[in-house]
Amino acid sequence: MIVKNPNILSGTPVFRGTRVPLQLLFDSLERGHTLEEFLDVYATVSRETAFAALEAQQLLSARA
Repeated sequence: MIVKNPNILSGTPVFRGTRVPLQLLFDSLERGHTLEEFLDVYATVSRETAFAALEAQQLLSARA
């Protein structure tokens, strides 16, 4: 779902099959945008992938 390839945005983690950085989702939500707004702007990111990324972030945050 997330890939890190040195040939895509210098290795920045992106959603698979896109050039949309994962961090952009987190930053967008932090700024108060809704998930719907993010998905409208970045239509190449599927809802399922975005949800999975957010769930993974929550799990990692709970461990910290």
